[in-house]
Amino acid sequence: MRKRKVCVVLVDRANYGRLKPVMTAIQKRPELELQIIAAGTMVLERFDQPVNVVRQDGFQVAGEVFLELEGSTPATMAKSVGFGVVEFASEFQRLKPDVVLLIGDRYEALAAAIAAAYMNICIAHIQGGEVSGSIDESARHAISKFAHFHFPSTKRSAEYLVRMGEAPETILSVGCPSSDIAREFDPTLTPEVLHLGGGGATIDIERPFLLVLFHPTTTEFGGERTQMENLLEALRRLAMQTVLLWPNIDAGSDHISKAIRTFRVNQQPTWLRTLTNLTPENYLKVLANAACAIGNSSSFVRDAGYFGTPIVLCGKRQEGRETDAHVMRVAPLATAIFDAVREQLDHGRYEPSKLYGDGYVSERIARSLCDLQPYVQKRLHYIYQ
Repeated sequence: MRKRKVCVVLVDRANYGRLKPVMTAIQKRPELELQIIAAGTMVLERFDQPVNVVRQDGFQVAGEVFLELEGSTPATMAKSVGFGVVEFASEFQRLKPDVVLLIGDRYEALAAAIAAAYMNICIAHIQGGEVSGSIDESARHAISKFAHFHFPSTKRSAEYLVRMGEAPETILSVGCPSSDIAREFDPTLTPEVLHLGGGGATIDIERPFLLVLFHPTTTEFGGERTQMENLLEALRRLAMQTVLLWPNIDAGSDHISKAIRTFRVNQQPTWLRTLTNLTPENYLKVLANAACAIGNSSSFVRDAGYFGTPIVLCGKRQEGRETDAHVMRVAPLATAIFDAVREQLDHGRYEPSKLYGDGYVSERIARSLCDLQPYVQKRLHYIYQ
């Protein structure tokens, strides 16, 4: 019997971190053939080409898509979607997948969804039905409406998909696959993880350290530099050893990067180390061992809960997301951030959370990819009730 070809689209380092256990589970299924397309920042040297990590992990990459237009503005993001539709269409025509598997809410994934839908290719979507800030909110729901099958991360997300008109029988399982890595991996952190790349201070992993990751909120374009400056001022007051990852490529990221560079030159902080990229496992090790994480990454809401890492969530990028007790929300203001970090440090670690998965999600997804019956024509479910 011919294997069902499942094309997994990777568009950034976070994508890969969450899809890696799914890709492994697909490879183990004799009924499935795994195809991988690396796109977005996965293939950019500016981001240390995370696609190389994919290959080092033993996966074969079937294609690379270059779609990012430089500039990090709303206009360049919009144009990048257009380039992405063209390039993904070419790759799908060449690879002829039976199912395209997408995750999350990135505009690059939206481009892949548009291309696949118009080519009558069945789409399966992980992490649909969630609520957040930024343009990601709209992109996620758009992908859900293009998708034929759904793997939401939480029960609430599954309920929202049904309320959006998705048929209940197309929701095949619940849970985020990143919980699988968190369940299986060794969280032991070694100094090499933080010091083989990047620059700045030497981090003593035997002492408490902070993790910072702050991306632009595209719907607030123009205000991200001030927000980052406020976060950096809070860090200056804390003067605690800190690991900071550079932002993603969204509109406004250049402004955030400029704020960081200016801060380093003017303040010359002896407690700050900056990193461009980490492998999925190493990122989780840093997140698991941080005394507190600060910023607006979705991993702080989702992955940090598995470890009970205290989180200070700044601004509106994750507004509306389901969170557990480990998350404290604050406005992107220096004093508010400073006070919240102090409170989280005083509290210490939280009980592990399974809000976003039980650690056995990927196998359920792979099994469903074997069993589902691909179809093309979508309809609003509640019209036919």
